[in-house]
Amino acid sequence: MTARPPVELSIIVPCFNEAGNIQLFYNAICRVLTDMAWEIIFVDDDSPDGTSRIVASIAQQDARVRLVRRVERRGLSSAVIEGVLASTAPLLVVMDGDMQHDESILPQMIAPLRENRQDIMVASRHMEGGDSAGLAHRGRHLLSRTGIKLGQIFLKHPLTDPMSGYFAFRRDCFNQALPKLTGTGFKILLEMMLALPRSVRMGEAPFIFRERHAGESKLGPIVLFQFLGMLVERVIGHIIPMRFFVFAFVGALGILVNLAVSEGARFAGLNFGASQLTGMIAAIITNFFLNNCLTYHDRPLKGWLRLSTGFAVFMVGCSLGAYANIGVAEMIYHADRHWSQASAAGAVIGVVWNYAVASTLVWR
Repeated sequence: MTARPPVELSIIVPCFNEAGNIQLFYNAICRVLTDMAWEIIFVDDDSPDGTSRIVASIAQQDARVRLVRRVERRGLSSAVIEGVLASTAPLLVVMDGDMQHDESILPQMIAPLRENRQDIMVASRHMEGGDSAGLAHRGRHLLSRTGIKLGQIFLKHPLTDPMSGYFAFRRDCFNQALPKLTGTGFKILLEMMLALPRSVRMGEAPFIFRERHAGESKLGPIVLFQFLGMLVERVIGHIIPMRFFVFAFVGALGILVNLAVSEGARFAGLNFGASQLTGMIAAIITNFFLNNCLTYHDRPLKGWLRLSTGFAVFMVGCSLGAYANIGVAEMIYHADRHWSQASAAGAVIGVVWNYAVASTLVWR
């Protein structure tokens, strides 16, 4: 049996619902990379459109194509980390599988790494020769520009496009950053750069961000919100994890809902205890669905059975804190007769309890 030559380059492609792009992407890589041994690792977050099936079909014909299928796990950053850990090549590239990243510049990005002149090469839409015209609409342009400005404030290295999802790097560079990577959010490049020392050698190559061939973009306000959380987490040195900030945001909304509903119930004629109970239930419902979408976006409860079971556990668990919630509120209310302060104190007790229940019983 003839042994395969050692793989020099691993291309990590995080995927979700990219069935219409996989074959085109594979064909494009085959055309461009003809002078080195490479592999493509598609990391699919259990796409319902059959992405994994198409990748598996190609892999049956070409051993250079591999599939990592993730079930009950979501998120671009964690997908990239798993893909890198599943590879062995000394050089790596991360790029999207939707044909927006121009594969023709791969030789230009890989050459400085092969020659040991750079540790990381970033494909930039915002340097001379680059273009971000492929962003779908004005909102995506605004989100991208906002993220870039924020990222540049915190970076130790000057980058024109820290929000790029297209970059190449040496494995020893990744290994150096790995212990500090959280695997949350959608912008793994920025997280790597924040984890690496100033001595890391960096370069950029311009590219034109093309229009998506098939499927839908995953960039939206939630991505920017998670990106902000990651920056805050980095600034304070991991003392508080990013998920806590999302918890806090959801909790603040829950407090507002609690206050608004309890005040409305009061004006509707309910007594203090009944209005507090009504506000607490409304806050629990709000917190459950927002936590499922935001706080635990990487492991959301899906399907009627899991959602209903999770909600029942969440509701029962949070209801155990109802007596403390109402008791604290009534104690403060009877002490100074200040309705809003009493409501807020009871709401805070309920939110803290909700967090504990969510972390240990529902999303685990």
